[in-house]
Order: sequence, then structure tokens, then C-alpha cells
Amino acid sequence: MPRTARGKSMSGIYHIMLRGIYKQIIFEDDEDMRKFIEVMSKYKHISNFELYGYCLMDNHIHLLIKESAEPISMIIKRLSSSFVYWYNRKYERCGHLFQERYKSEAVENETYFLTVLRYIHQNPIKAGLSQKAEEYKWSSASDYLRISTMVNISYALGLFSKDRTRAVLLFEKHMNEPADDKCMEKGHNLKTDQEVRSIFAGYGIGDIDELKKFEASSRNELIRTIKKTDGITVRQLSRITGISKSLIDRA
Repeated sequence: MPRTARGKSMSGIYHIMLRGIYKQIIFEDDEDMRKFIEVMSKYKHISNFELYGYCLMDNHIHLLIKESAEPISMIIKRLSSSFVYWYNRKYERCGHLFQERYKSEAVENETYFLTVLRYIHQNPIKAGLSQKAEEYKWSSASDYLRISTMVNISYALGLFSKDRTRAVLLFEKHMNEPADDKCMEKGHNLKTDQEVRSIFAGYGIGDIDELKKFEASSRNELIRTIKKTDGITVRQLSRITGISKSLIDRA
């Protein structure tokens, strides 16, 4: 079965999860954790990406990243390849460490951005490793309570308040409030109709009615491409384009 194309983020922001192959342990000790953070810091400058949050667990990693000069696929390739090269030398092993295909989801709005950030920071709480998000040593939660040189804390704090002191207090409360956030699941980051129309505009379809003038093969190819985008439903495409759900399903 062919792989499903990854959803392209219009904002450039992605929630990424890297998992150990066969769910094996990635980080054996603190040195391994420190090394991965060092690798992130190095390639943040090389790849020019924004890092909004991270959490390193024993067999998986969560990242909240905004791509810039390089696409997210290249960023993750750089991070994983550099760390695995070092890891294999340290433990005198060879071969893969991470599952071949990382998981990703587009983060398109501020509300979901804060949901993902809380979900990432609450991983250690749900695993019983800490009682408060900022107490866990290997996540970015504590970065938000002080000055950070690697994590972009200004964007998230600015969503709470323009006053820095108040923003930090509200952020801490948000990160630690009981929540059953579900991320990496289709349907939790649905796009608005306007966002869908903007995606069509990106393919040169400024007026949706123009789509009806396309030859069937060209129209179906475009619909197939857009239908694969995370957060877009068949019902929504049918409503916006005026094309029946059955035709969109078959496209």
C-alpha cells in the first residue's frame, strides 16, 4: 500500500514525534539526552528553524517546530542522522535507531498550538515521571519560566499576555491543568473553510467556480492532492466546491 502524503502546514509549524525502532529505548542515560539537545541547538542555526517545544522520553521524542529555509523533512533527517551516528559509535552498534517514518501533523492555529505544547509538556506527568510539567528535566517546559537561548518562548507567552510576568503565570497554569488532549489524530486540527479556499488559491484557483471548468482528470488530480491535507474532510470539500461527496470520494 502506498504511503499517504504528509499534510503540508500552511503556517510552517509541525508537531513531530520520533519513536525508537520496535519501540526500543532511545536514551539510555543523561548523556544521551544532553547529546540530542546539543544536536538540536546545532542544527537550529544551520537549518534556521524555530523550536517552540520538545520533550525527550525514554523511547520517543516530541518536537514543536517551524520550518524556514529548509523543509521539515530535511530538518528531521539532519537531527536524527547526527544523533544516530553519535549513538552508534558510543554503544558500538550499527543500523537504525528511529522508526523509518516519523509522525507529523500540521499546526495551523493558535488554539491548537497551545494544545500541542501542553500535550508535549504533559508527557512526563502522564508517565508518572513528574508532578508538574516544569519539573521534568528533559523538556522545554522549564524554559518558559526563564530566559531561553534555544527555545522560542516569546510566541507562546505572547498568546497569554503582553505582560511577561502575567504571561508566565498563565502559561504555567495552562501547562499543568488536567487535560485529556489528543494530538497526532486526524480531526483534532480541522481547517476552516477560509483556510481550505486559501489552499485552492495556492494552486491558482482563486474562484472555486473555476474548478468546474477543469477537465475531469485535472480536477480529480487536484482534489486528490488537497484531500490528503490534514484537517480537511470530504464533506467540507463537497460544501466548498459544490462537487458531490461521492465524486470527491472517488477522485
